[in-house]
Amino acid sequence: MNDAATVLVLDDNTDLLTAARLCLKPHFSKVLTLSDPSQLQPCLQQQPVQLLLLDMNFQRDVSSGEEGIYYLQQALKCQPDLKVVMMTAYAELPLAVRAMQLGACDFIAKPWHNEQLLRTLQKHSSAQKHSAASAISSQPASAKKPGVPMLGQSSAMQQVQRLIEKAAATEANILLLGESGTGKALAAEAIHQASPRRQGPLVTVDLGAVHSNLFESELFGHTKGAFTDAKSDYGGRLRQASGGTLLLDELGNVPLALQAKLLTALQNRVVVPVGSSQEYPFDARLITATNEDLLAKVSRGEFRQDLLYRINTVEICLPPLRERGGDIPLLLDWYLQFYSDKYQQNGLRIRPSDRRLLFSYHWPGNVRQLAHAIERAVVLAEQGELDFSQLETTARPESTSTVQSPESGDFVLDYVEQKTIAQALQYYKGNISQAAKALGLTRAALYRRMEKYQL
Repeated sequence: MNDAATVLVLDDNTDLLTAARLCLKPHFSKVLTLSDPSQLQPCLQQQPVQLLLLDMNFQRDVSSGEEGIYYLQQALKCQPDLKVVMMTAYAELPLAVRAMQLGACDFIAKPWHNEQLLRTLQKHSSAQKHSAASAISSQPASAKKPGVPMLGQSSAMQQVQRLIEKAAATEANILLLGESGTGKALAAEAIHQASPRRQGPLVTVDLGAVHSNLFESELFGHTKGAFTDAKSDYGGRLRQASGGTLLLDELGNVPLALQAKLLTALQNRVVVPVGSSQEYPFDARLITATNEDLLAKVSRGEFRQDLLYRINTVEICLPPLRERGGDIPLLLDWYLQFYSDKYQQNGLRIRPSDRRLLFSYHWPGNVRQLAHAIERAVVLAEQGELDFSQLETTARPESTSTVQSPESGDFVLDYVEQKTIAQALQYYKGNISQAAKALGLTRAALYRRMEKYQL
């Protein structure tokens, strides 16, 4: 379940702000960032914030943490119930103790691990709302935004909707296939809501974001002391999903060595936490999702065939946007209205010339990219005019499968980088992990460039 909390991140390092926004945005309803600490009070006075991720050190004082202490106190004056998590590259215990004595709820060292950061914030968001459900879920925001439906009237989407309707009423394992951004998380949400388990939790695990060393602990849980950072018992995602639905996203990232244990757990409906020999039952309906060709991975010995048979009782393939172009007008109008309402922008419309541009664009990021492009255009609109200029250099006919030769003057770094990234995403069918590896980038660096170029 997407956390309804608003998170504010304050740090004078803009690269860190970008990384934090990309990490947190899929998991919280709103993520705000500030690079100027003097704007903290005005920001908190203008809107309610549930969680503040606050740097201890700014330009005037790079190591003592005194500025962070000052802004912690200022933040709590504005919003006494605010949950503040302090962060610093100088992780000294006395400083952490002092900050928590003054009202901070937690402390995290930089550079952080994404999973650790998410768990920390979700834990305190859950405590604030007295709801454990918020802390155990990491479902993509697009799947849980109130009122965001699976849009589409094309024959391909009608077929998807019929399959969802039939499969949802059963306990059958479902495998969702499709490129990144085609709506697999939305489909999982639709299946859960139409199933007899709708009153239970929908727990999502993004396996592409879990460090390989933490797969077993994340899925099956661990006991206190099972490894260095195991400070307490942790039930694991399979047990957390009992009574509801478990979505394992980016399934192709499960290490081969762990696939046998996952298969055993799914067959026997029990898990054995790391550091324990005791079996614990779980009762969850399984949905898996991937943008990879699992049959090809089976043939290469990278994925167990028996596991594939176990998870794909029903396969539902989400079509890429370029194959359902007839749905684009509906999507454009719906998201324009959605974001106009969200940002209180009235009287916006898409010009005919821009509609032609949006129809001709290849959309390697599919519906997610289209929604992001509309949101950006609404946010940056001036005098009622929407700006889609960032898409112009990459718009091309659907049938074109290679990057066109640039005209004179097009050989600039941004142009070449944008084209190269777009090619990599297309070649690897939207698989972020594989594209990032091929480009020699980290996932976070690739996400930053995708955001920059609207890919």
